[in-house]
Amino acid sequence: MLTTPPAATSLWHRLRQGQLGAGWMIVASLLFALMGLFVKLGSAHFSAIELVFYRTFVGMLGIAGVVLVRRQSLATAHIVPHLKRSLFGYAALSLYFYAITELPLATAVTLNYTSPLFLAGISVFWLKEKLSGRLGLSLLLGFVGVVLLLKPTLAKDAWLAGVLGLVSGFLASIAYQHVRELGRLGEPEWRVVFYFTVIANGLGGVWLAVAQGFRPLDMENIPLLIGLGATATLAQLAMTRAYQEGRKLVVANLAYLTVVFSSAIGVVMWGDILPPESYVAMGLIVASGMIASRR
Repeated sequence: MLTTPPAATSLWHRLRQGQLGAGWMIVASLLFALMGLFVKLGSAHFSAIELVFYRTFVGMLGIAGVVLVRRQSLATAHIVPHLKRSLFGYAALSLYFYAITELPLATAVTLNYTSPLFLAGISVFWLKEKLSGRLGLSLLLGFVGVVLLLKPTLAKDAWLAGVLGLVSGFLASIAYQHVRELGRLGEPEWRVVFYFTVIANGLGGVWLAVAQGFRPLDMENIPLLIGLGATATLAQLAMTRAYQEGRKLVVANLAYLTVVFSSAIGVVMWGDILPPESYVAMGLIVASGMIASRR
């Protein structure tokens, strides 16, 4: 008779009790990878801008529901920082979704996860922080990793998606910098996420209404949109829980499991076996991000 290993039983018990600590980041990483899966599947029916619109729409409804149940206040005296964070975040998310639709899932995810590398660069060149040996090493490893990862992409017709995927990581780093600013101003994470979904959804709605229009919904594509919105929202909540309960450095490092999960999904779903140098590049980018997060 098969028995469940004690470690697995303990993990399941902790998950049910909501006591995973930094382990919530493993849950979040899997959910973010599944979000990428729904983006790629949804690209057969919708543009990247439409997918961002529905992702933020579901997220907005979900967070609004939680806020109403908890009777929390949405009032803020910092609307300008919220607007800045949302503008950069919306641009980063749009480019990220576009990269997912055009590139192997693991490649697109890794390019977006260069944001800690760019954040380290911003700290040195924009905020004038001292360039330590550790930070310099992270920048060097990240640069080499990006060059190796983009090399096969730039040699094909997908070069634009590769460059835009990298730009999504850069824009995300600026958005994270504004998130830090909002944190210093005392804004709770749920309020930051709520205003992002509202502003991003409004921007996407205006763009679609003016420039493109909305494609019809049917029983084939609605489940994909629900899956996209649900995995993205649950991933955001799990990530927030991880940073609340776990050690920050451990949580930051576990976030890179999204790359691993995405690579596995790509292999299973589309047979995305990348060349060896691409996996080396992904490893270098992940390592650079882990080193940068130790600042």
